[in-house]
Amino acid sequence: MSFAFKPDPARPASYPRRVLFAVAGLSPQILTETLYALTQAGPGAFIPHEIYLITTVEGADRARLMLLSEDPGWFHRLCREYALSDIAFPMANIRLIRDADGKPLDDIRSAGDNDAAADSITSLVRELTADPDCALHVSLAGGRKTMGFYLGYALSLYGRSQDRLSHVLVSSPFESDPQFFYPSRDSRVLMSRDGRPVDAREAKVTLAQIPFVRLRDGLPRHLLTGTQSFTATVSAAQRGMAAPRLELRPLARRVMAADVEVPLRAAEMAFYIWLAQRRCSGLPAINWTDTNAGELLSIYKNLVGPLDGGFERAATALAADGMTKSYFEQRKSRINRLLIDTLGPSACQSYLIHSEGGRPKTRFGLLGLLPTQIDITSGHGQSTKRPLAQRPHRP
Repeated sequence: MSFAFKPDPARPASYPRRVLFAVAGLSPQILTETLYALTQAGPGAFIPHEIYLITTVEGADRARLMLLSEDPGWFHRLCREYALSDIAFPMANIRLIRDADGKPLDDIRSAGDNDAAADSITSLVRELTADPDCALHVSLAGGRKTMGFYLGYALSLYGRSQDRLSHVLVSSPFESDPQFFYPSRDSRVLMSRDGRPVDAREAKVTLAQIPFVRLRDGLPRHLLTGTQSFTATVSAAQRGMAAPRLELRPLARRVMAADVEVPLRAAEMAFYIWLAQRRCSGLPAINWTDTNAGELLSIYKNLVGPLDGGFERAATALAADGMTKSYFEQRKSRINRLLIDTLGPSACQSYLIHSEGGRPKTRFGLLGLLPTQIDITSGHGQSTKRPLAQRPHRP
């Protein structure tokens, strides 16, 4: 009998795909310094299969000439010297930061450039973390400070338990020395900035692991797979930390949860408004066996009118059978699923239809919201405490 190997998030080196990702500015040696520290760490060494670098136009030119050319080709030298084979680092893996029009940036100097850098970095982190078989090691040692910040924040938004964040530390006098790329196996004499000869073999390079808060599980599903901006992704994460606020606009057919519109269909919207009105009125949660279907139908009728096909079908079914468990459960499940998809697993919690009590009399309602956190408004934004079921229908 054979067993499938399962990677351990506590040991990123156990993953079948391992990626090193770094930002770089005008000092491409941060990549070789980081790669050296990762691969020479003893039994727990993280030897990547792939390397990605994100940078500006000039940074890409320097990386190409200093790391990937035949001479000096410091990346290839490091791999040969320390027997690091099969690490893929083609030119295509050097990604350029691009502006809103897709033009590569020479440098990051304006607010617009900063936004472009944030979006480019976030997009690549999102892409790499989409693969569950990949363990990502991120180095924020290079580039401008804003680039390092965005990279660390992007990993906080999208990182999984197997992903790591670090900063490379190089001993003096090799730190920031443009001639130094990694500690050599054999003696290699460099001239330090103060004119003294120093031996690259004596350099000490280590990685400082940086803990970070992982927010991925709280993000809406569409942000994990789409192309949303850095700002949009941060806003979604912040919604999970804000005080809940539900605004219902029945005449405008809109449901706003945490300032985000939830696209409920009419049948589900009527059901949700019904539960919200009960919560605002201080009424208890309900079980489908003791439900007054007439209240729900009156709200549904006011939403769509008496001639709507969906309303007619619901009215016929509920008149014949009353409120069934199947009808109740379908509305509840569809609403909750849509709230999770729209707001994310964390931000949606206050707005879900929750249960209380045990079977067979489990009861359901908007138990995560206080009445003061629910605002039921007219189509013109005017607040009303009057239940929709008691208001006349407007054609």
